[in-house]
Amino acid sequence: MQQVFGAWLVRASMPLRRRLLALALIYDGGSRSDAARLGNVTLQIVRDWVLRFNANGPAGLVDGKAPGPRPRLNDAQRSALTKAIERGPTPYLDGVVRWRLCDLAQWLWEEFRVSVSEQTLSREVRALGYRKLAARPKHHEQDPQAIEGFKKASPPQWQRLQAERPEENE
Repeated sequence: MQQVFGAWLVRASMPLRRRLLALALIYDGGSRSDAARLGNVTLQIVRDWVLRFNANGPAGLVDGKAPGPRPRLNDAQRSALTKAIERGPTPYLDGVVRWRLCDLAQWLWEEFRVSVSEQTLSREVRALGYRKLAARPKHHEQDPQAIEGFKKASPPQWQRLQAERPEENE
C-alpha cells in the first residue's frame, strides 16, 4: 500500500491526507473503528471513503464540487429565449410593444411551461449578454424646429468672464 498512497501523500491537501492515512490503517489490518478515530470521523464516513476508494482509487477521495441546483432553462429554451429577445414582441400576438422581464417570464410559461421568477430570468438574460436598455421616450408630436428655438444661444460662463476681466500684465 505504500506505493499506492506514497505519491498521493506528497501532493495531497490535509483533508485528503487524513483520509488516505485512515484507509492505510484499514488496509494494514486495523479496524474501521481505529480508522474513524484516526480520521476524527464516524464509521459511516469511513465506509463512504472505502467505497469511494474502491471505486476510483485515491482520486475518489479528492473533494469534489457539489453539483448545485439544476438550471431552470435548458440550452434549447435559452436559444429560443435569445431568438425571442432578438425578434422582439409581436404586439397583436404577445400583447406588448417591448419585452419586460415579467413579459418574458409569461412567454416562457406559454411556450415551454417553465415557471421562472423575474430575478432568475434577469440572471439568465444577463448571462446571455443582454442588458436592460431603454431609449428615452419621444413624444409623437415633438417639433424639431421648436426645440431649436428653445435652445440658449448665450456664450458659456467662462467665455464671458475672460472678456470682462482686465489684463493683469499691463
